[in-house]
Amino acid sequence: MKTAPSKILKNLLNRQFLSKNNEKNDITIFSHSNSEEIVEYLQPVRDYLIEQVESDDVVLIQGDFGATCAMVSFVKSLGGVAVYATTKRNVVEKEIDNKIVKTSIFEHVRFRKF
Repeated sequence: MKTAPSKILKNLLNRQFLSKNNEKNDITIFSHSNSEEIVEYLQPVRDYLIEQVESDDVVLIQGDFGATCAMVSFVKSLGGVAVYATTKRNVVEKEIDNKIVKTSIFEHVRFRKF
């Protein structure tokens, strides 16, 4: 039976990490000093993918550059197809109360293979 990806991600996002000054942070930002730590951090996601990905399954991968590189290689090694989303940015500027207000609207364009 397949485990819902949202459950795996929720578990990752709920982790507590120590900052450089050893204070506990309930945030998802974590500084990795090397690729081995990134792979270790991503192990729950890797375990999920090992159980779920079948040949030619499409997996959307985006985020931290180092983690993205590691996961793209990993998904390809499982026979999956790693993709990322591209968007079109439309910018609208309006003058409101003598101030310029800039609004960016992003529209999904397509998925591209890594």
